[in-house]
Amino acid sequence: MARVVLVHGIAQQFQGPELLSLRLAAAARDGVRLSSGLALEPADVACAFYGHAFVEPGTRAGDWPAWDEHDVEEGLEAELLDAWWRRATEVDDGVAPLNQAGTRGFAGYTGSRLLRTRWVRERLEALAHARFFQPVAKRLLVSELKQVRRYLDEPPIWQAARAAVAAEISEDTRVVVAHSLGSVVAYEALCENPGWPVTDLVTVGSPLGLPLIHRRLSPLPVQGRGAWPGGVVRWTNVADPGDIVALVASLAMRFAPGPVGEVDDRTLTNGVRMHDFERYLTAPKTATAIAAGLREMSA
Repeated sequence: MARVVLVHGIAQQFQGPELLSLRLAAAARDGVRLSSGLALEPADVACAFYGHAFVEPGTRAGDWPAWDEHDVEEGLEAELLDAWWRRATEVDDGVAPLNQAGTRGFAGYTGSRLLRTRWVRERLEALAHARFFQPVAKRLLVSELKQVRRYLDEPPIWQAARAAVAAEISEDTRVVVAHSLGSVVAYEALCENPGWPVTDLVTVGSPLGLPLIHRRLSPLPVQGRGAWPGGVVRWTNVADPGDIVALVASLAMRFAPGPVGEVDDRTLTNGVRMHDFERYLTAPKTATAIAAGLREMSA
């Protein structure tokens, strides 16, 4: 069984575990070998797949709703859209900065449907042209907002996602590497299963520190700090400063310390593909964290 389990992020609903493993597992093996000299076999790396949980049975891309600014819901979806836009204005010169009116939160427009729609449309259009997302249609952005909200709010979704992780964990598994929303899935699954043999958690491009995500975690944070994830010994968090999903790049002060200390926060540059899981996996700062857990297993 797999020694390393990868957990993907959002927008993978039309993929599958074998298809994702072709590139993601290969990237992980390449990264570990090039950074540490440790050679992994194909069977050593598995991909926990939960993208199908967001697709209605019997449907594929042709049945995907044509979402637009009218479909972004108040609450988490609007808050996350605003957070992404604000961060994009800080790291991308191509995204127009907020004007005085734009600084108002979504709640400020709840009395006018027209103004609310305009508020959302401005943000969707700006992000659709950001380097981080380009090229992307507005309905894709809305879909990603909805996947985050559905995972956090709908029990069948988070249950299916965590079960997908559990299905790949075996007595041989020592390292879990989780990307984007997958880092939330992996974190909560590890908290639920402190008896798992996993010693090392590696999160990349993670939104775990974003307040609107952090305060909804299971288990709930206590006095502003999240729980340490189960039986994990070491937790390494890797973020590209240009990755707008990893809005809060440092997790050390947002989670309780573990057996050997706080979260090890690391930064890197993924070039123009700031949020790309493959680039995170092949990066030495990620790969050395994976290798460390595997070497402990061999010691």
